Amino acid sequence: MSIIGNLLWIVFGGGIFLFFFYLIGGLALCLTIVGIPFGVQCIKLSFLALVPFGQEVVDRASAEPVSIILNIVWILFGGIWLTVTHLVFALLCGVTIIGIPFSLQHFKLMKLSLTPFGKEIR
Repeated sequence: MSIIGNLLWIVFGGGIFLFFFYLIGGLALCLTIVGIPFGVQCIKLSFLALVPFGQEVVDRASAEPVSIILNIVWILFGGIWLTVTHLVFALLCGVTIIGIPFSLQHFKLMKLSLTPFGKEIR
């Protein structure tokens, strides 16, 4: 079922555009030494945005203090805008019954886009 969901997501849910959006942003951030941790998180988001069905976002057992600081910087410099964007798309997809599975995936992406440090994708 997740294969069908992922194929529909890529074609109709905008998954391919989200993938390239996050991937290009992550690669651009990796050009600077300071931006490498943030670029790695963007690349992690890109792969989840490409195939979100069948994957889940979980908190790591050991949240390091560095993760908290990096999450605060992430939120201040763009994480809040990514979260709001996924919230808007989740609400738009949730208007129709057919779009509810896509809406749930945007909520999953929203959770990771707000605080990506200290989380992993399974």
